[in-house]
Amino acid sequence: MAVTDFPLNHPLANKLYSKRLFQEALKETSFRKFIGTGSDSLIQINPDLKEVGDKLTYGLRMLLSGDGVQGDDTLEGSEEALIFYSDSILINQLRHATRSKGKMSEQRVPYSVREEGMQGLKDWFADRMDSAFFNQLSGNTNVSDTKYTGNNSTVAPDNDHWILATGVAGTNTEASLSASSIFSLTLIDKAVVKAETLSPRIRPLRIGGEEKYVCFIHPYQVYQLRQNTNTAQWMDIQKAAMQGGQISKNPIYTGALGEYNGVVLHKSTRVPTPGVASVYRAIFCGAQAGVLCTGKQTKQGLDATWAEELFDYKNQLGIAGGLIYGIKKSRFNSKDFGSIVVSSYSPAV
Repeated sequence: MAVTDFPLNHPLANKLYSKRLFQEALKETSFRKFIGTGSDSLIQINPDLKEVGDKLTYGLRMLLSGDGVQGDDTLEGSEEALIFYSDSILINQLRHATRSKGKMSEQRVPYSVREEGMQGLKDWFADRMDSAFFNQLSGNTNVSDTKYTGNNSTVAPDNDHWILATGVAGTNTEASLSASSIFSLTLIDKAVVKAETLSPRIRPLRIGGEEKYVCFIHPYQVYQLRQNTNTAQWMDIQKAAMQGGQISKNPIYTGALGEYNGVVLHKSTRVPTPGVASVYRAIFCGAQAGVLCTGKQTKQGLDATWAEELFDYKNQLGIAGGLIYGIKKSRFNSKDFGSIVVSSYSPAV
């Protein structure tokens, strides 16, 4: 009798697991719903390194600002030069593996070591990509190991893209924040005004035909909003928690705390502290706040690698997963491009 079998190391099985590893890992991250290929996405995927290379340089053309001429005034000699700035992102391979002790150890539990290994690697990669996303966009230079920062070094936010709960970035520091420097909706208002008046301005995302920003805040900052009853700030969020029609169905609203002043608020424990006690950095984002770049990975052009090996006379199973990718905050001309950091004194409760 002939039977159909897909044994260990079967090429189709490996291909299936390599697809699942990236797709399921990405699904578990906090930023998955903000990824897209268009320039209106919060995190823009750039596929230009799918073929070859480990560094991608991309440009930004500034808006023309000249006066122009009127009527029959001579235009020749009054032309304006186009101004371009550049940014670059690195990709590198990040791998991890797990290995069983042996067949007798596997015999004692009702689990598939292969399947549990895939799930474990999925969780590990999701955790690592989330850490990279928040460390990058917050400019958390307190973390220098690029395995935790998307294979790219972090850069502190410039003063124009940095708001302190008390004082002015550059004049005051995060170390000067105190118990009076709590997180409030006033900081969101300041971020919106700054986003609209910077040059270049921070473009909002397009959600259901409307323009919205997104802000990630730490649970301790959420707690301060809830406890602030002076101006009914938490009620202001809840009154605009969700809007009807297609907007409420947009995935960017899934899991959101609510909305305030055109800003969709998301809570995340990943929002980092810069290493200053009780200080956390909320991250206000518009379009193209960050870039995600992936490599060609395998001969099949998949988004992950998957390898299985048998050791000790085929008694031990080892499985490994890998991703070639990079995550980076967008930054041109020594200035952040699509994000603003909002620092507050938000101690544990």
